[in-house]
Amino acid sequence: MDLIPVEIGPLNPQVQDLAVGVVLFAVCFLCLVPLLRRMNRVLEAREQATDGVAAQAEQLRALAEEKRAEIEAELADARHDAARTRQRAEAEGAALIAEARADGLRERDELLAQAATRIDSDLTAARAELHDHLPELAEKLASRILGEPIGPGTPARAADTS
Repeated sequence: MDLIPVEIGPLNPQVQDLAVGVVLFAVCFLCLVPLLRRMNRVLEAREQATDGVAAQAEQLRALAEEKRAEIEAELADARHDAARTRQRAEAEGAALIAEARADGLRERDELLAQAATRIDSDLTAARAELHDHLPELAEKLASRILGEPIGPGTPARAADTS
């Protein structure tokens, strides 16, 4: 029995073929629907896992970027603190060097003053001692220059008296 009473070739299906086709389609559809639902759930779970991991990776990336910025800020602060400490230490070192130099100059001046005072006192003592021995030394020097003894106890020469 033809569905369409006109002869159009293979495009004119028979009713029993259509009935069998509808029944087979319904059976296949009913068998595949749970399988397709399960496949859809697996695909959705995979997509969620992929997107979830991507979102989690993005969150981790943002967190890592935030931590990196914090660490860079801390490093910058530490560098500034180190520079301030270095500058302070250099200033203190320069002050200590200047103080030590001033102490050294002061001690040198004191030593020079003490040495000058000591030299003056030694010079005064030497002059006083030399002044005491001056007549005796003058006699000895004159004796050496003339080549004969001179002194209060030596007889005067005849040439000297005339």
